[in-house]
This record gives sequence, C-alpha cells and structure tokens, in this order.
Amino acid sequence: MNFQITHPKELKPLPSDESKLSFGKYFTDHMLKIDYLENNWTNGRIEPYGPLSLSPAALVLHYGQEIFEGMKAFRQVNDKDKLSLFRPDKNANRFNLSAERMCMPTIEEEVFVESIKAVIREDKRWIPYSEGTSLYIRPTMIATEEALGVHPSSEYLYYVILCSVGSYFPEGFNPTKIFVEDKFVRAAQGGTGEAKTGGNYAASLLPTKRANSEGYSQVLWLDAQDHSKIEEVGAMNQFFVIDNELYTAPLKGTVLRGVTRESVIQLAQDKGYKVNEEAITISEVIEASKTGALQEAFGAGTAASIAPVGELYYKGTSYIVNKNQVGKITQELYESLIGIQTGKIEDSYGWNIEI
Repeated sequence: MNFQITHPKELKPLPSDESKLSFGKYFTDHMLKIDYLENNWTNGRIEPYGPLSLSPAALVLHYGQEIFEGMKAFRQVNDKDKLSLFRPDKNANRFNLSAERMCMPTIEEEVFVESIKAVIREDKRWIPYSEGTSLYIRPTMIATEEALGVHPSSEYLYYVILCSVGSYFPEGFNPTKIFVEDKFVRAAQGGTGEAKTGGNYAASLLPTKRANSEGYSQVLWLDAQDHSKIEEVGAMNQFFVIDNELYTAPLKGTVLRGVTRESVIQLAQDKGYKVNEEAITISEVIEASKTGALQEAFGAGTAASIAPVGELYYKGTSYIVNKNQVGKITQELYESLIGIQTGKIEDSYGWNIEI
C-alpha cells in the first residue's frame, strides 16, 4: 500500500534530556492512518500527529470495539543510523487474533509491518540514542461507524502513533513491589483476556490504583474461578524461578500471547533452563518463598522488557524475593534480550527486522 504524506508546518522539539525520558509522553511529528470502508482498507496516509475527529455515536465509544499493539524500534549500538524492529510479524499476528476476537477486520501482515516502517522513516529523528531508550510504537484499530445499538461496526480506522521512551518503571531495571490481587480479576475463561483490547486494561485500573496507593508498582492477577492460579502481572507475563526452573502461565485464553514472553522462553531454553508453561498457584509460590525454593521472579513485556520483582504482598504479608535484588537468571535473560534488540549481541534468531 502506498501512503500519501503530509508534513506538519513545524516540527516539534525533541526531548532535551534522554536520561529523563518517561514512558508515553513524547509523541512524534507524524501518525499513520488507514480507513476500512465497504469491506476494504483504503486511503493510507501519513499526517501530522493530532486529534482524531469522531462522531459522538462512533461505536468504539459505546461498545468498546478497539484493539492495539505495543512494539519498539531500536538504534543498533554499532551503527546508530541502523534502525530495527523486534519481531513485528508476531505483533501483526497477535493484532489479527485480537481483531477476530473483537469482531473486527484483519489487516495483512505485509501492510501492518510496512505501515509501521513507513511512519518511522518519517520520524526516525525521534528514536533516542541512549542506552535503555527506544521508540515505542502503538498500532491501533477503532470502530468508527456512527450508530447506536450493539453490533459490529462496518467502518474502522487503523492508525499508528509513536513516542520516544525510557524505562517503563520509574525505578528502571530494579526490583519492583507487586500486590497479589485476590478480589478483582483481569480476565475469565471465554472472555477477552487473550485479546489486546482496551476493556481489559480499564478493568485493571481500580485494583492497580489501590495497589499503587499502598506503594506497589503492579498487580499480580489470579484466575477468575477460585483466585488461586497465577496469570499476568500488570500488563506483562509473569515468570517465577523455582529450583532453577522457570514457570509461567499457559496460553489458554486468559493470558496475553506476549512477544517478549515467547522470546524469553526461547532464550531460557537455549541457555539450558527448563521452562514450564503450566498453571502454578499463589500458594505454591508462597510456599516456595518460605522454603527458599523461590529464587527469582520477573515480568516480561514490550513496554518494560524484563522487570525484576523483589517483593510480593499477599493477604497482609510481604514475601521478599532474592533479598530484593535482581537475580542471576533475570539479569542474564535481560542482557540477552536487550543485546539482541540493540545489536550488541548477534541476532542468530532473525528477530530483528531492519527499517
């Protein structure tokens, strides 16, 4: 697909200090849009970043037909002018899985990846140079048909926005404190937990706000049936290291199919670690903490990459993980993942796609 390009009259100033980049605040000069009309994707264009114009009756505003992805672009350490995406085919595939679950049209993988490359080429000056920084990419689809009454929209807008980012957590790559939620749930079997749709995140806001007020960075979600099995942490997949083996929740409809999750599993297995994709209960984790078998814990996701966990709070009791320090395996996986993404380590997997 060809994209018509319209540039802004004046470019925005870049963030003055990359060491102070926060997450999701510094948006670039352009955005990309494609319309879905009469059963076809059409009118691809790159325009100045700015507000969307929607009918107050647009179906997305009333019935939540909306999906998105999270991706990153990196400068390569040995050639700062060389730019790469990390496994964009996986994001394209997940975007379409989310679309199918939310009764929305899919978009060809080639169009999805090329749309992202096209807008990044226009805003490549926004990709920061400093270690620990990147360009965050947010492909999104919303239902735009002007109508009321619950039904799938006949019209959609796909758009891509970009922002320069630093660490997702203010504490950076340091252990975070996690609140184990045993009342509210993120997703239930048969629901939309596997889709990357806004409603899942809206449901998480109240318990997360409560956890934040108690000094905890994220919520560790348990299953909806009996609040016993561990699922995700915040917007990331959760891993535990118990007796030198990794454990993470299986993909059975309530857990997001994380691209970072899949990459971490591959890296860990290739380093000789056993990875168990099976249900593990919070009781088992607490018992492992008491006996010393729980060695490490970390979250894995695009926004935060790998986020070590130093404390779990469950039912009024705090459980310290690895003396509140980054664990050996967590550190090893983090360095391997970031190393591949930034070109510090040879990408023998073919995960990086040059822009």
